[in-house]
Amino acid sequence: MKFKNLLIAILVLVTMQSYAQLTISGELRPRAEYRNGYKTLTADGSDAALFVSQRTRLNTKYVTDDYTFFLSFQDVRVWGDVAQLNTADNNGLAVHEAWGQVKFNPSFSVKLGRQEIIYDDSRMFGNVGWAQQGRSHDAAIFKFGNENYKLDLGVAYNQDAEALFGNLYTVGGNYKAMQYAWFHKDWSNIKASFLLLNNGLQNVAAEEIRYSQTLGTNLNFKASSNLNVAVNAYLQSGKDVADRDLSAYLVGLDLGYKASDKVNLGLGFEIQSGNAYDGEVSKNKAFTPFYGTNHKFNGFMDYFYVGNHANSVGLVDIYAKIGTKLGEKSSLTAFVHNFSAQADIAQDVEKHLGTEIDLVYSHKLNNDVTIGAGYSQMFASEGLEVLKNNASGNGNNWAWLMLTIKPTLFSSK
Repeated sequence: MKFKNLLIAILVLVTMQSYAQLTISGELRPRAEYRNGYKTLTADGSDAALFVSQRTRLNTKYVTDDYTFFLSFQDVRVWGDVAQLNTADNNGLAVHEAWGQVKFNPSFSVKLGRQEIIYDDSRMFGNVGWAQQGRSHDAAIFKFGNENYKLDLGVAYNQDAEALFGNLYTVGGNYKAMQYAWFHKDWSNIKASFLLLNNGLQNVAAEEIRYSQTLGTNLNFKASSNLNVAVNAYLQSGKDVADRDLSAYLVGLDLGYKASDKVNLGLGFEIQSGNAYDGEVSKNKAFTPFYGTNHKFNGFMDYFYVGNHANSVGLVDIYAKIGTKLGEKSSLTAFVHNFSAQADIAQDVEKHLGTEIDLVYSHKLNNDVTIGAGYSQMFASEGLEVLKNNASGNGNNWAWLMLTIKPTLFSSK
């Protein structure tokens, strides 16, 4: 008994001197989708698509006074994409995140490995959480800060594989090299962030890295207890991957008004510069929101900047939204977007692209389980039909139903 008491005393003493916590969590997220004009206009004679995709994740996080270790495995699949008696999956188990963060002192730490990078409203850096696979980076981030400010310096350099000679990078959709600085500070009514991104894309044919620079700010101003104002403003310069001079911009304004405890209203616009559709592009004026969560912006049907619309005519998005609570655990939100091209499309073709309506319902069953559903309709104009190779602008809609289960499987005290 004395030995047992001594052992308990030692464990208590160690716990008091060195804090450590282990958390194991999971996520299961099946989503059914009906696609009939999602991302692109419906072609004549095409049938709507109906499928169920699923994301499954297992997360392990270990936190001590001196460092944090995080590992996230995920499986992404479509129901039925492998046989019932399968010997291997199409995609297989993947590492979504695997990073460690070492704390050198209270105001400086380094985070290394595969990780999600999320800043501000996710306009320029986001984890693309809507996509089942999500986005993560192989990067090193040097983190400075205290209660008054935050400063992150991030660097990344990508290769196809271990090599004896050469540095040519051929993985499509990735940067070859990236460096950025992000600074954030809060005042009484204002939250301000500033971003400088130096983004290097590999031109495989020329075996050169072409660098562009993005400089901008995200500002949030609480004008009153009921009114919030958010501003995004970014400029891009340097070279695009085709070695053309780049001169582009994004500016956005979002007004949020709390009408009551149950009703929130919103109004805003966003402008992204672009190139004329039928003109020769000697200087690239098309803005690219490189690593943002683009599904969050410019309509949920993802016609713009979600795997499409890059280096196109830009965008003017004027929108309104209303969100209402339906009891303690449910909410319904409606969005209306009016889209236009920022640059000219073609002679005798108006810049107006169309109007999109989005409806999103959410119900929280408990702390771990949420049900979501949505419906969207695109009313396309002639301009969008021209951009989409004269596809039909009629009857384009999309619906989804999703269950999210995010349990904490284990948490040490």
